[in-house]
Amino acid sequence: QLGAAARNALAKIIAVLPPDLRDDADNSALLVAPGEPVSAGENELPEIRRAIRAERKIAISYRDEKGRDSERTVWPFALAYFDRVRVIACWCELRRDIRHFRVDRVIALNVSDERYPRRRAALLKEWRDKEGDAVA
Repeated sequence: QLGAAARNALAKIIAVLPPDLRDDADNSALLVAPGEPVSAGENELPEIRRAIRAERKIAISYRDEKGRDSERTVWPFALAYFDRVRVIACWCELRRDIRHFRVDRVIALNVSDERYPRRRAALLKEWRDKEGDAVA
């Protein structure tokens, strides 16, 4: 019920904002979920935020929960905060779909000078449509 109340309150706030601020609220790249303080991945956050703002591709070396390493090129469009981890919401070129990568499992990253071909706002809208109420 608390989640529903929060969504209702946010909808009321957004409804009374001027159009330019309403667009900013709808296209915000900051996604926050309730939880405990984050414990890892602090060093990568400024580079990830820079890539999100500039709509730049990132090459990452990633270690999954089973300890397997992979190399990915991703188009980051948002950072999400869940419990003790931060997650990059992005388009993954390898999987050709939206994926989530835990920042604390990123072994290395390199922000490219290359812009990704889609607008961040469009990717964020696609993600919100796909995730539905799970993120509201």
